[in-house]
Amino acid sequence: MRVVIQRVTEASVTVDDSITGIINHGLLVLQGIEDADTAEDIAWLSNKICNLRIFNDEHGVMNKSILDIDGDILLVSQFTLFASTKKGNRPSYIKASKPDIAIPLYEAMIAQLQKDLGKHIQTGIFGADMKVRLLNDGPVTITIDSKNKE
Repeated sequence: MRVVIQRVTEASVTVDDSITGIINHGLLVLQGIEDADTAEDIAWLSNKICNLRIFNDEHGVMNKSILDIDGDILLVSQFTLFASTKKGNRPSYIKASKPDIAIPLYEAMIAQLQKDLGKHIQTGIFGADMKVRLLNDGPVTITIDSKNKE
């Protein structure tokens, strides 16, 4: 599982001119899923996301987590995080999971993040053509792959 985490002052997802998820101060998390991903990957990544110290403390040092600041999370599925660009100029998405595997893992990530954060998180709509707006704060952007946890 691969995520791109962006510290934001605001973010939203729109599908067919309707906002499906919106947050203020917090994290926009883009999530890519591959067939080898498991519940262990979800638990590890959710813990990492919720405890990642990328928010400023009173001294301007990135020393606080989303939990410390009582921030919000917007989770968006994004199969293109597993794009392969080794051959040619058209990316291949063969490593990205198909919906029958990806949807249950995406839903499990939503549940795990809500549990770890202690509140409801916002989301996009899996598989939809989404328009994502954000104001990256910093900018701070972190990528994490659960297969590189050791």
